Amino acid sequence: MAAEAKANAPTIPEMPPLTRREFLNYAWLASLGFVFLVGVGGATYFFAFPRFKTGEFGGLFPLGKAGDVLPGPDDPPKHDTAGKFWLSNVNGAIVALYDVCVHLGCLYEWQTVSGRFECPCHGSKYTKDGKYVEGPAPRSLDRMVVEFQNGNQTIASTNAKGEPVNTPTDSNAQVVINTGKIIPGESHG
Repeated sequence: MAAEAKANAPTIPEMPPLTRREFLNYAWLASLGFVFLVGVGGATYFFAFPRFKTGEFGGLFPLGKAGDVLPGPDDPPKHDTAGKFWLSNVNGAIVALYDVCVHLGCLYEWQTVSGRFECPCHGSKYTKDGKYVEGPAPRSLDRMVVEFQNGNQTIASTNAKGEPVNTPTDSNAQVVINTGKIIPGESHG
């Protein structure tokens, strides 16, 4: 019976041997696939992990010695157009404000007459430290991380809430603004 079942079983035809031409075609297609995957993987890596140069928006902005570059408590905020931030001194503490209004993305300006930031597009107003005063903006201004450094050591830095950083007593401390870390402003309502 087993011999009879074996005789009636369908036979699987043998595969013809792989020719040289077929082998080369498969090898060529496999190498194209490999090159494609490496290219896509490399492009993904470079776009997923951008590397910004120092002094380029999205990277670090070393401004210089604190005694030379920081505005005084009674001075108007300083605008850095390349870094896209306003540097403001509020009672001896420094804050870097992203220079784009949180309402619809207009560029706001410091108004010396009123002593506050005002957006020309829709009239949102903010205090010297970026806190919302009035207008259609949904929150206070966004902030960037301010660091005071002595050599490679960070002396003081903006906290997670983006609160102003007290100016160090060492006027030789280097001021660095990290434009890659934007802290959203507090919602007002």
